[in-house]
Amino acid sequence: MEDFSAKRQALLDAGVQMMDPSTVYVEESVTVGAGTLLLPGTILRGKTVVGEQCEIGPNTMLVDCTVGDHVTINSSQCNESTIESGAHVGPFAYIRPNCHVGQDVKVGDFVELKNSNIGEGTKISHLTYVGDADVGKKVNFGCGTVLVNYDGNQKYRSTIGDHCFIGCNTNLVSPVHLGDGAYTAAGSTITKDVSPDALAVARARQTELPGWAAAHRAKKEKK
Repeated sequence: MEDFSAKRQALLDAGVQMMDPSTVYVEESVTVGAGTLLLPGTILRGKTVVGEQCEIGPNTMLVDCTVGDHVTINSSQCNESTIESGAHVGPFAYIRPNCHVGQDVKVGDFVELKNSNIGEGTKISHLTYVGDADVGKKVNFGCGTVLVNYDGNQKYRSTIGDHCFIGCNTNLVSPVHLGDGAYTAAGSTITKDVSPDALAVARARQTELPGWAAAHRAKKEKK
C-alpha cells in the first residue's frame, strides 16, 4: 500500500490544514492550496487540483477534479469534473464525469450530476438527478426533480435557461428546452419546450368523490 505520509507532510508544510492527518489520503499527483482544510476520510486522487481556503470532507473522494477557491465538499464523491469557486457540494452528493459546476452553485444532499453544466448561483438542494443538461444561472430546482435523459436506447440532452424555477417532483423528459425565467408546476411531467417566463403545468386535474372514504371504511368494518 502506498505510503501517504510524505505527501501529507509536504501539504502541511505548505499551509494545508488537517484535523487528523492519519485519516487523509492524497496521491502524489494532487495539488492542494494553502488554507484548505482536509477533514477525516478525505481521499484525493489522480490529477485533482484543489484551490485555497476550501473545506474538503469528511468522507469525501475527488478523482481527477479541478476545484476552485472557497469550495466546500462534504461527504461526497466527485469524478473528472470542474467545481468553481464558492460552490457548496453535499452532503451525500455524487458528481459524475464531465460536469462543470459554476461559481456559488449549491449541490445538496442526494443530488446526482452527470455530464452537465450548471450555471453560476444555481441551487440544486436535494433529491434531484441532473443528467445530460445545460443549466443557466440562478436556477432553482425543487426537491425530487429528474432529468429523464434515457429511453433505454439513446440519451438526450436538455437546456434550462437563466432564472428558471423547477417545481418539486418535476420530470423533464429530454430533449426539452426551458426559456429564461420559465416555471414548472410541482408534480409536472414536461415533454415539450417551455416559453420564457411561462408557467408549464402538466398534471391531471384534481377531482374529489364526496363521502368515498367513509363508505370505504364502512365496507372494511362489515368484513
